Amino acid sequence: MQTQSKWGVAALFAGLVWSATASAQASANPAFGPGEQSSYRVRYLGITAGTAQVTVGATMKQWGEEVWPIVALARSNDMLGVWPIKDKFVSYWQPEQQRVMGSDLHADENGSRRRQRIKMLPDGKSAFVVKQKEGESARESTREVPEGTLDMTGATFALRNQALAVGEEYAYPVFTGSKAFTLRAKVEGTEVLGTELGKKEVFKLRVKTEFDGNLASKRDMFVYLTTDPSHVPVRVEADLALGTIVAEITDYKPGRSMAVARAENGG
Repeated sequence: MQTQSKWGVAALFAGLVWSATASAQASANPAFGPGEQSSYRVRYLGITAGTAQVTVGATMKQWGEEVWPIVALARSNDMLGVWPIKDKFVSYWQPEQQRVMGSDLHADENGSRRRQRIKMLPDGKSAFVVKQKEGESARESTREVPEGTLDMTGATFALRNQALAVGEEYAYPVFTGSKAFTLRAKVEGTEVLGTELGKKEVFKLRVKTEFDGNLASKRDMFVYLTTDPSHVPVRVEADLALGTIVAEITDYKPGRSMAVARAENGG
């Protein structure tokens, strides 16, 4: 089985739950802030396969810029006893400019460890990528990317900051470290969804991606974001080559506003 295993897909939902967007107006009041934490249960073919947790960290310096680290953790269910997964993905979000500075991935999948670092370069049109598997030398490369490129986590959080409206479409250039594509999301409507946090009014979004291999979609994904200003992802559904995956929210803690975070940081 490939390193990007069926249980490792939990990492994808941790991001869903990191230009073409110029026509859509971003909210003046960000939907999220430091301290926010969302937890998810990830089901594969109806069985609980693992969990994902997404946390917005406190302001820090990365590559000379003040950023909010958005930390996504994916874990397989130890009770299953097969293909253990323990992944950590950090996206460095620059809140003032609504962009991603880069990311770090640390993956531990079935005992095989690898890391990947992406740094967006100052020209805004290229990315420096470092990949390394355990026991091997690091491989470095520079890739051309569209201006304003994000990762999956960044695209999800940028979407949350939009003034979402039924019928509107949003597009974000995304780079995974291996592949560049445009993520497209359309708000199809609103509905009331039952969750472990109670009934929530949500926007239903149809999302198109261009993943390959096990993560290739048989059909479009559906993402459900609350209609309140926080636009919290509460459910993700995907029919992938490896099977049907559903991520459902189990816990949520709101974060601090940008103004409060700035004041705490002495800004």
